[in-house]
Amino acid sequence: MAESLVKEGAALYEKNIEFVGEEIKLHGGLRPRLATPNLLRLDLRSMALRDYGKPGGIPTLIDAPHAGHTAMIADYAKGQSLVQTLLDNGLAHVALTDWKTATPDMKDLEIDNYLADLVVAIDDLGGRVNLVGLCQGGWMAAMIAARFPDKVNALVLAGAPIDTDAGDGPIKRLAHETPLSTYQELVALGGGLMRGAMMLQGWKNMHPAQHYMLDQIDVYEHIDDPAWLAKEETFESWYESPIDLPGRWYLQAITQLFKENRLAKGEFVGLDRKLDLRGITCPTYLLAGASDDITTPEQVLDAAKYIATPNDKIVRKTVPGGHIGLFMGARTLKEHWPAITRWIAAQ
Repeated sequence: MAESLVKEGAALYEKNIEFVGEEIKLHGGLRPRLATPNLLRLDLRSMALRDYGKPGGIPTLIDAPHAGHTAMIADYAKGQSLVQTLLDNGLAHVALTDWKTATPDMKDLEIDNYLADLVVAIDDLGGRVNLVGLCQGGWMAAMIAARFPDKVNALVLAGAPIDTDAGDGPIKRLAHETPLSTYQELVALGGGLMRGAMMLQGWKNMHPAQHYMLDQIDVYEHIDDPAWLAKEETFESWYESPIDLPGRWYLQAITQLFKENRLAKGEFVGLDRKLDLRGITCPTYLLAGASDDITTPEQVLDAAKYIATPNDKIVRKTVPGGHIGLFMGARTLKEHWPAITRWIAAQ
């Protein structure tokens, strides 16, 4: 009995050591990595432009989210890569904006600086693209389509907050109920940057039980399951590696887009022009997640009210799942994005 107790104690001790090591690795010990081979096409101040596939036809540019995480969400893993899904379903040439973490000398960059780099990327790809905007990359894509309609052949907005006054999601409530001074203080604490670590803490606090208790229980219960751990490490390599944003850019977005809703109202000034969403006339696909609590479906689908694209050239689609699943969920990529890809190819 004593020998058995010693062995059980040693096994438990070993499992606990493995658990602690895995937790350290999952929370900051991994780095994001794109899943699909690519070429670095441009190395701009705000982003690296990644090139996939081969030239042919109108390129499709994915404008990745720029809200504190890397572009890995668009090229996440085998079977969960939007990039690979587009390539596998008839688009020969795909590019991806891989937004960089902001350094202290970038703290005063504005939305205009990022729009300008996006225009450079489009021009380098030939001057006309199919533009796929994910989340905050979506409102940037809409700005480009409104400002330079000849540069956009077809527009896909997925989980993109275009009408930020629509719906009743937690992000809308947070933006309206939190004083601007709070956001300014966070930027000041970050030395003029909005630190990705602070934003990550905010995202986690939306679901505290999951992130501060259940996730650790899951790891402990699966510590002897290499396949489960490999999937978890892939996710955490993206989720636990946030990027910093320029403070001026961030405060512009909070104030002008999320508090004042200037883009939907036609009052946002981008690259020295007041942007009117009625400047968007190209075929447009609006994709929303039914249970998305980051960008509620109304914020995406209501874009149809503001753009000038004919109704028969607008597709509105709500699919099961939440926010992140729109871009990297295996089910959504398998069941919905192939049809979106064919729609893009047909334009």
